[in-house]
This record gives sequence, structure tokens and C-alpha cells, in this order.
Amino acid sequence: MALIAAIALSGCSLIKKKKPTLAYREAPVDVLYNAGALRLDKHEWNEAANYFKEVERQHPYSEWSRRAILMEAYAHYEANDYASAIGDAERFISLYPGNAATPYAYYIKAICYFEQIVDVGRDQAATDQARAAFAEVIKRYPTTEYARDAKFKLDMTNDQLAGKEMTVGRYYERAGDPLAAIGRFKTVVSDYQTTSHAPEALYRLVECYLTIGLAREAVRDGAVLGYNYPGDAWYKDAYGLLTSKGLRPAVAPADYRGPGLPRLLPFGKHRETTIAPPAVEIAAEEAKAPQTAQAETTAAPSDGKKKKAKHDSDFLHGVLGL
Repeated sequence: MALIAAIALSGCSLIKKKKPTLAYREAPVDVLYNAGALRLDKHEWNEAANYFKEVERQHPYSEWSRRAILMEAYAHYEANDYASAIGDAERFISLYPGNAATPYAYYIKAICYFEQIVDVGRDQAATDQARAAFAEVIKRYPTTEYARDAKFKLDMTNDQLAGKEMTVGRYYERAGDPLAAIGRFKTVVSDYQTTSHAPEALYRLVECYLTIGLAREAVRDGAVLGYNYPGDAWYKDAYGLLTSKGLRPAVAPADYRGPGLPRLLPFGKHRETTIAPPAVEIAAEEAKAPQTAQAETTAAPSDGKKKKAKHDSDFLHGVLGL
């Protein structure tokens, strides 16, 4: 019996829970698109994505289909389904590389990688992908609002990658392997010199060089630290360490101002700064157009309009099984 129960449980674990999808029912493109937009307004992200997918599937050559791909990407992003959102964005880029909305596809793809960044103690593959994706947005569309946000978040990704190098470097230093630590700290100084980790990296280099008896290199990196960060706490410590060994750097520490960008908090997604897709406003205007035209051609009183709205709702529920 125990064996049978184990097999039954293992069989259940193999059955993946599928996302709810819409049963195929042919419907006008504006009805499908507006249903998706309505779900977006209600923050029903997965349902919205399903409707936009239906627009693309049932009306692949329409203008609505092009817009639906981006809206589907945004809905998947809001649902934290980053893999699907990235796939949607890449599909839009491949189909419409020269479209006015293509910059947003590159941007939302980068944001999806950015929001998958984890703490520096874990693998930073998503950070590398976010860095490359943001750099591409900045290179391709430097004057757009997407590039401005990308520059801000690119600095954060660089800081994260530098933090990873520092974490590994500190580990090697504590483990008594200064040569391996030096390699990590030098990477921070050369590749991430504008991040908040650069002062500490220079200080750690001073420590490691003194440990292996390379006083000249220690004084050199101490001088670089003092020239660039004369008021930083890390230079104050480096200056004290060097002078305790009979070495005197040329620059004395300035008044302490504290580190420039301390990383005391976990890495945040900053989702509140994510830009909404450009198709939202355009789509909203076109969604109103059929209703406006319909209202102008009828002389029914306000009661009649309400009934008409209810009829549209009934039609939507009847056709799509809502």
C-alpha cells in the first residue's frame, strides 16, 4: 500500500498545473482587444494576456495584432511571467524591427531580466543579461525615455555585479588566498570603477598586497584611493594601515564624508519606475471610436444606450464563455 501511495504521489507531482486559457471562439478583433484592455485595467494580468494572444491568433494580419503582442508582453510582465514576456518582446522585435514601438520591446525585455536579479550570494546570470539588454536600449535609442530609465538601472546592475566580485574576493581573502582575492578586487577597479564598491576594492588591494609583501603596489593603490576618494572611510583605514607599516602615502585623509552609495539594503526591483507600453493610450482612443460612431448614429435615449452596453457585455460573455 505504501508503495502504491508513493507511486500515486509521484505521478501527481509530474502533472504540471496549466495556465487557464480561452476556448477558441471566433470574435471580432475589437471585442477581443477591448476585453484584454479591460482585464489590464482590473489587474487581471493572465486573463488580459490570453485575450491579447487571441487577437494575435485570430487576426494575425491586423493592426490590432501588432499592438496586442506588446500588450501581451506587458501583461505577462505584470504577472511576473518573465519568460513569456521576454518571448513576446523578442517576437515583436523579429516581426517589426523598424516599428515606432520597437524600443519598448527592447526595454520591457531588459526590465524582465532586471527584476530577476537575486542577491550577490547567488548566481548573477540575470544581472549579466540585464546589463547587456539595458546597454542595447541605450545604444539603439539614446534619446528616448526608455534609455533614461535604462541608464539608471544599468548603474544598479553594475553595482550588483561589482558586489558579487567583492563577495567572492572577501571570501578568498578570509580563506588565506590573497592572490585569488586580488584578481577579484582588480576586476572591480577596472570594470566597475564608477560603482559604490570601488573604494573598498582599492582598500582590499592594499591589504592583500601588504599580506604578500608587495609594499610598492600597496602604496600605489593607496594613492589611487586617496586621490579619488580622499574623504572616504576606506581611505582613512588604508592610510592608517600603510602608515602602521612605515609607509606614508602622499595624500592625507580629508574630512570623513562617508561612502557615496552604501549598499545596506537588498537589491530592489523598483517596479514603480517601469514605463507602461506606448500602445495603451492609442488603443484606448481606438477602442472608444466604434462606440462613439455607434452613439452618433442612434437617436435612442439614455436608457437605450444602457441597454446597448449591456447587450455588448452579453455578447462578450456569450461568445467567449466569460
